[in-house]
Amino acid sequence: MGAEARLKELAIELPPVPAPIGNYVAGVQAGKLLFMSGCGPRRKEGGAITGKLGADLSTEEGYAAARLVGLNMLANIRSVIGSLDRVERVVKVLGMVNCSPQFAEMPKVINGFSDLFVEILGPERGRGARSAVGMAALPNQIAVEVEMVLQVSD
Repeated sequence: MGAEARLKELAIELPPVPAPIGNYVAGVQAGKLLFMSGCGPRRKEGGAITGKLGADLSTEEGYAAARLVGLNMLANIRSVIGSLDRVERVVKVLGMVNCSPQFAEMPKVINGFSDLFVEILGPERGRGARSAVGMAALPNQIAVEVEMVLQVSD
């Protein structure tokens, strides 16, 4: 089953794609690789999930924020290549977590993003190499930001 059909089957509606807030584009395709810019936990109704994991937010709230990042990323991918069915596989994910110095559950937070991609693309296509790191701060104090590289078909 293709990714677009899987979204419909799961009744997942992707959020609208906003204009970039800086001097960049959502993604750049180079050959069969698609390099996606960092994406945050933007809510459909506006605003974003903000705060530090381990101080303001729990691991579970961070997981939900990372899943929301995944929905936004899927919308951005579609806007760049036209259809999610062109995604052949996730190559690399860099998940960044805005967290207190004592927080150590970054991988559990970024699982919210990764689990969504496996749910939509399947384990073979949706799982790739990954890093999950803690940051002292992220833009506008968003809780999570993810950038990624994908392999896409022509």
